[in-house]
Amino acid sequence: MHATGTPAELAAPGSLEDFDPQSGSRLERLVFNNRRMVLVICALLTLVLGALAFARLGLNASFEKMIPQDHPYIQNYLEHKDELRGLGNSLRIVVENPSGDIYAPAYLDSLRKIHDELFLMPGVDRAWLKSLWAPAVRWTEVTEEGFRGGPVMPDNYDGSAAVTEQLRANIARSGLVGSLVGNDFKSSMIVVPLLDVDPGTGKRIDYHALSRAIEKIRDHHQSAEAGKEPAVRLHVVGFAKLVGDLIDGLHQVALYFGLAALVAAAIIFYYTRCVRSTALVIACSLVAVVWQLGLVAGLGFELDPYSILVPFLVFAIGVSHGAQKMNGIMQDIGRGAHRLVAARYTFRRLFMAGLTALLADAVGFAVLMLIAIPVIRDLALTASIGVAVLIFTNLILLPVLLSYVGVDPSAAERSLRAESPERADSGLNHAWNLLDRLVERRWATVTLVVAATLTALGFVISTGLKIGDLDPGAPELRPDSRYNLDNAYVTANYSLSSDTFAVIVRTEKEGCLKYQTLIEADRLAWTLQQVPGVQTTVALTNAVRQITAGSNEGSPKWLTIARNQDVLNYGAQQASVNNPDLFNTECSVMPVIAYLSDHRAETLDRVVAASADFAAAHGSEDRKFLLAAGSAGIEAATNIVVRKAWVQMLLLVYLAVVVLCFITFRSWRAVIVAVAPLVVTSVLCEALMVCLGIGVKVATLPVIALGVGIGIDYALYLLSVQLAQQRQGATLAEAYRIALQFTGRVVVLVGVTLAAGVATWALSPIKFQADMGILLAFMFLWNMIGAIVLIPALSHFLLPGPRPAAEGSAPAVATAS
Repeated sequence: MHATGTPAELAAPGSLEDFDPQSGSRLERLVFNNRRMVLVICALLTLVLGALAFARLGLNASFEKMIPQDHPYIQNYLEHKDELRGLGNSLRIVVENPSGDIYAPAYLDSLRKIHDELFLMPGVDRAWLKSLWAPAVRWTEVTEEGFRGGPVMPDNYDGSAAVTEQLRANIARSGLVGSLVGNDFKSSMIVVPLLDVDPGTGKRIDYHALSRAIEKIRDHHQSAEAGKEPAVRLHVVGFAKLVGDLIDGLHQVALYFGLAALVAAAIIFYYTRCVRSTALVIACSLVAVVWQLGLVAGLGFELDPYSILVPFLVFAIGVSHGAQKMNGIMQDIGRGAHRLVAARYTFRRLFMAGLTALLADAVGFAVLMLIAIPVIRDLALTASIGVAVLIFTNLILLPVLLSYVGVDPSAAERSLRAESPERADSGLNHAWNLLDRLVERRWATVTLVVAATLTALGFVISTGLKIGDLDPGAPELRPDSRYNLDNAYVTANYSLSSDTFAVIVRTEKEGCLKYQTLIEADRLAWTLQQVPGVQTTVALTNAVRQITAGSNEGSPKWLTIARNQDVLNYGAQQASVNNPDLFNTECSVMPVIAYLSDHRAETLDRVVAASADFAAAHGSEDRKFLLAAGSAGIEAATNIVVRKAWVQMLLLVYLAVVVLCFITFRSWRAVIVAVAPLVVTSVLCEALMVCLGIGVKVATLPVIALGVGIGIDYALYLLSVQLAQQRQGATLAEAYRIALQFTGRVVVLVGVTLAAGVATWALSPIKFQADMGILLAFMFLWNMIGAIVLIPALSHFLLPGPRPAAEGSAPAVATAS
């Protein structure tokens, strides 16, 4: 079952007649003595699961699945989200007049049509939609006779000069400049709150369909004759539009998937020069992807911008394990074995090694299940399904297929030439000879000093690693994407940003009208205004103060919160006319909203700290200050979860890998030798994130876990052979040389193939996919380099001599790859 000799000694019997079909493990006999049945079952599963994936698998994303629902801040928001419609999932659509201002009749006519089209769009919370044409958007002024007010858009608007002047006066009196009207009066905003479920169909909102509908509106109203400016330009921001753009970018995934398959095929073919075996490796890896997608669809899951990357990983991992099986069979055929015999002996030597390696891969995915963000848990689950599928497609199906078709004889002969004495100093063998010297004390010492220096330098740089977003706009997309250009326009022309942080003030019924509650809310607003990064605050207290002064001839002396309850009741009643979202109908919930200059982690941390300190000092049974709502509040909670999960994830993934390695090797020294390269790579990856300006967030959180879980494969394959040889009495130099000959080539091939598979993500228009591709490619390559360089150097000090079998019964689950 286990490889315990040199490659030459492991040659399988040459003829099929000399081979006992009843030999081997029960699993081997079950698979290879029923090869046709295995092929029929796999073919049927491929057809069924492929059809299921084609018919039922969809692309979408959920607002609530992107947020950590177990966090107290998010639970506070979800509990009150129906009373805070303007602070949840909404779109902001800015309609710009590129050749004039907002008072042009043609512009206002286009604005009205856009407003009506959005109002009738499925999934829109129509009662809360705001624009200059919305009846609920009103103006108020103080006169000698008292308050006067009405809708901002005159009821009799007909485009005439007189009515336009009336509109101009209404906007000036409404205080909408900077919020619904651009500071330069060249644009106005339509705020479109969204429902989570379409009441007409009872189904979750399809963000991609919503985004396409908005793009149709944009294209229709921005169309212009050749050589002329369009009548209006639309700038759209909000979670739904962001997801729609992400899904549009995902439609290019098929191109990158095809590119990854071509690159992997080219690498394997360059190594083997065998068309049939290369085609089978690629085909079995694609079968694994089909099975995985079919199972995901059958379980009722959808692909989202995060889990869409899992098929890439499954394909890349499948190619790497398939290459190992193919190489083992190729070498045995080159030594004269029949293709069926070669397939069975390779299955014996590699199944447990491959299974152990896939379990290590699964560890990296399973740890992600502990992160309380549904989209990450879905990614972990779909990836775990993919790893489970690979056990059947690449550890069982591929050897069975190769037992039928074999490999090209010339390729099999070529695979053994590198071991011949006359080629000992040529090609890659020269590099292997240089690596052999790393087991010597001088070179081992130099290697470890260099590795320690790089690790220390990387650690110093990694201390600058930030949690959360580091760029303005939507960091998920490229800086020059339409969404980020739209966001830049909105930020530049409006005083109130889209980054809102709201503290929910909860009281008993009618409690938000009490003097003490309003005073405390006003103090909270003032406290937040002093925090760097807060532009301004909005709360019921602002409106009550203005209305109180307006009721007293506009005197600035009355810009205060009166102690008289009747005055407060009147102020709140008037405020609800123009700003119904300042408190709920029972006046038991009111938000204090802070508009932030950005959503960087430092800004959010300062606001959270100030809000939490105030809530702890001023909260009581009568009034509670609950964090947090608004886009920035949700992101702050996400950052808190990510910061905690980052440390937990690293500890757990390394603990799991250490345990798995100890079970495999039964030697604490071997565990250190196996895990040390992973630690170096993890530290250097964090330093790379700092250098590239990539923060730790939902998109990058899985990278380290995946890199560690998959990266341990290299050590498993190399050390298993090395320890086996040492337990047979070989010296360290001899054992490591055999490990390089036996597994070194394909360990390098695997590292390059994995890196090439994920490096294609760097071409994605979705920035977080590109970031993940760059980081994973870096980890796969450096884990491979670290394994072949650090394992011999560390072994010199920790595993120097022959390892007696009594020290550990871990077999050399070696690969012949």
